[in-house]
Amino acid sequence: MNTARIAIVGGGLSGLHAALCLLRAGVQDFVLLEARTAPGGRISSAGGFDLGPTWYWPEFQPELHELIVDLGLRPFAQFEEGDLLVEQAQQGVPMRVPGYASAPAAMRLPGGMQSLVEALQQRIPDRHLRGGHRVRRMRRVGEQVELDCEPTSWRVDHVMLALSPRLAEATIGFTPALPPALARSWRETPTWMAPHAKYVAVYDHAFWREAGLSGGARSARGPLGEIHDASVPQGPAALFGFLGVPAQVRRRVPQQQLLQHCKAQLTRLFGPRAAHPREEFFKDWSVDPFTSTAADEANAGHALRQPETGAIAGPWYGRLTGIASEWSAEFPGYLAGAVDASRRGVDAWLSSCPSNKPSKECP
Repeated sequence: MNTARIAIVGGGLSGLHAALCLLRAGVQDFVLLEARTAPGGRISSAGGFDLGPTWYWPEFQPELHELIVDLGLRPFAQFEEGDLLVEQAQQGVPMRVPGYASAPAAMRLPGGMQSLVEALQQRIPDRHLRGGHRVRRMRRVGEQVELDCEPTSWRVDHVMLALSPRLAEATIGFTPALPPALARSWRETPTWMAPHAKYVAVYDHAFWREAGLSGGARSARGPLGEIHDASVPQGPAALFGFLGVPAQVRRRVPQQQLLQHCKAQLTRLFGPRAAHPREEFFKDWSVDPFTSTAADEANAGHALRQPETGAIAGPWYGRLTGIASEWSAEFPGYLAGAVDASRRGVDAWLSSCPSNKPSKECP
């Protein structure tokens, strides 16, 4: 059996940032276990376009912005110049209304948010990372925790859970069982992105801008309820949208048919050139087993209150800490929440162990 002081379970933004914080604090004896073959979690990009989270707001989320700048990444503002299109009914011509810019500006990253994952991964030595390691069970053994995962097992002093509370409660067997109130609060915490699906259409150039359109649209007709310009400066042009069709309904429609409906809507809104994207990308998070559970299909909102990060008494006290975005009190579900919750989790662990070195500043 492998051993380490800490196991980070989950290799999304929160898990990778926790690993960076541990390294900057001088802690080397840890392992990051990720069920997927590659890190990223709910950050997912195809062709350089985001299929998961897309934006962040530096003025509201300075800790995330500091991390992005520290990693040498150069964010750019979401394009929002021009008019907005609105579909209010099943029939009729879309209305063209004056657009409005976000204040403060929403920012994106060249290459998508996957570039943030890649930049973090470059700072973490490969010996700490284990892809394709899905944790199935955790059990207390003496003063330690044993983790059964595929294909290896680990024994550690402390576990940092960098996957959503609901997914952890649903997919990991705990021995002894988690306290009932804690398990219930995790189970009742919605997983951000889990009910959603995104569609991206890539074009040779942003022809909608020639007509004075921002690329933004709002539709009660669908299937895309909200559409935005996803173009990259000095790069490909694109439109992307969030599907307004519930997960249970999407599951009954073949993916190719969904794509046809999405293209038909873009054509209806932006004209015949929208009917022929050079590439299309689609991601339905509700069918991703490393993101979604059955409980997420009908629940698209945030938790009413922040779940406890761990047990306040009993065998799991001091051995298990939740650090995923949903555990952030300030930005639950957002990228900034992943950075906030993971940094707080690492700082709490460092302060609880007198033998730990003081934490260096970790953006």
